[in-house]
Amino acid sequence: MRILILNTDYPKYLRALYGAHPGLSEASYDAQMAVRNNSLFGVADYYSRNFRLLGHEAAEVHVNNRWIQHAWAREHGLAVTPPDISDGSAAGHKPWKTQLKDFLRPVLGPLARRLRSPPAMPGWEARILAAQIADFRPDLLLNQEMTYIDNATLRRIKPTGAKVIGQIAATLPSVADFDAYDMVISSLPNLVQWFCAHGVRAEVNRLAFEPTILDKLGPAPARDVEISFVGSLSPVHAGRIRLLEHVARHTPLSVWGNGIEDLPPSSPLHACYRGEAWGRDMYQILRRSRVTLNNHLDLAGEYANNMRLYEATGMGAMLLTDAKRNLSDIFEPGAEVAVYKDADECVARIRYYLANESARAAIALAGQRKAISIENYAHRTAEIAALAGDLRR
Repeated sequence: MRILILNTDYPKYLRALYGAHPGLSEASYDAQMAVRNNSLFGVADYYSRNFRLLGHEAAEVHVNNRWIQHAWAREHGLAVTPPDISDGSAAGHKPWKTQLKDFLRPVLGPLARRLRSPPAMPGWEARILAAQIADFRPDLLLNQEMTYIDNATLRRIKPTGAKVIGQIAATLPSVADFDAYDMVISSLPNLVQWFCAHGVRAEVNRLAFEPTILDKLGPAPARDVEISFVGSLSPVHAGRIRLLEHVARHTPLSVWGNGIEDLPPSSPLHACYRGEAWGRDMYQILRRSRVTLNNHLDLAGEYANNMRLYEATGMGAMLLTDAKRNLSDIFEPGAEVAVYKDADECVARIRYYLANESARAAIALAGQRKAISIENYAHRTAEIAALAGDLRR
C-alpha cells in the first residue's frame, strides 16, 4: 500500500524549532523534514518508518507548517504562498502582532478558548495538501488531525478509490459528520464506542513508544530530577493543575511544559516551573527523572491512553499515573508502573518510591522493557495495516 499520514504541529514548537535553526525556513523540503523529525517531537516519522519496514510506501505531511509546506509548493511549481511566510517568526523573532497576543494571553486566553469555535483549515493549507495527495497517490490516507482537517475538506480532496482512516483521542469536531472516513481508530475505548454508536466503523489502536529514540539520544544522563511532570497546563487541564499544585506543596516537583502563563501568580507551580520542553529536550528530562507524573484529561474518562504513558516508560523513568480501568491492558500496575487514586495518595507514592530506590528501579526497568518490546510503533502500524487491508477487500 501507499500510505500518506496527515498531521499538524504545535505553533509554539514550530517557533522553537525554526528559532533554533536559523535559515532552516529557506532550506529544501527534505532538509526541513529531516531536521523536524530529528527533533523527535510528537510522532515524528515513527508511523511512516514502521509502515515502510512492513513493506509499504509511506510518508508524512505536516499540514500547518507553513515553511515546510511552502518549500514543497515551491519545489513542485505550485503557486501558493502561505501568509506571513517572511514575518520573522521562522528565525525566532516574533512580529508585533504576536508580541501583543503574548502580552494579552494571560487575561484573554482562557476566555477566548471558552468562546471560540475550532478554526477552519486555511485555504492555502488545503490547496497544498490536495496537491501533495495527488502527487503521492495514496491507497490509504491516515488522518491524525480529525479536529483540524475537517470532513468536508477531506471529502473534497481524497483520491477516488483511496481508503481513509481517522485517528483521534481528543475532543470531537463540533460537526459530527464523518462520511469521508471508512474507519476511525482511537486509543480511547469510549471514543470508539461513540463512533460505533453513530454508525462509523471504529477500532481501538493504542499509542506507542519508538525504541530507536534511545539510540538517537545517546548515553543516558544521571537521574538528577527527583520528581517531574512534562506536559500542558492549559485551562482544559484544570484537574491536572489542582493535582500538580498539591504535589508541588509537598514534594520536590519540577515542571516543564506550556500554559504556565495562564495560571494565577498565586499558583505554586510557578516556583517549580523550569520552562518548555519539546522533543529531545522532553525525552532528556524523562531520562533524568527518577519518578515522573502522569494525569489524564477529563475526556479520557476511566481510560488510560495518553502519550506520556509510553514516553516516560520508554525512557526508563518510573511512571506514577492516575488509576484507570484499562491500565492493566497496557502496563501492569504496581509492577510496570505505579498508580494513585487521588492527590494525597499521589504524594504518598512519591515519598515512598523516592525513599525506596530498589522498588522504584524495578518498576522503571519493567515498564521500559514492556514499552520497548510490546507497546511500540511496529505493533501499532501492523494493526493499522491489517485494518486497512480488510477495508480494501
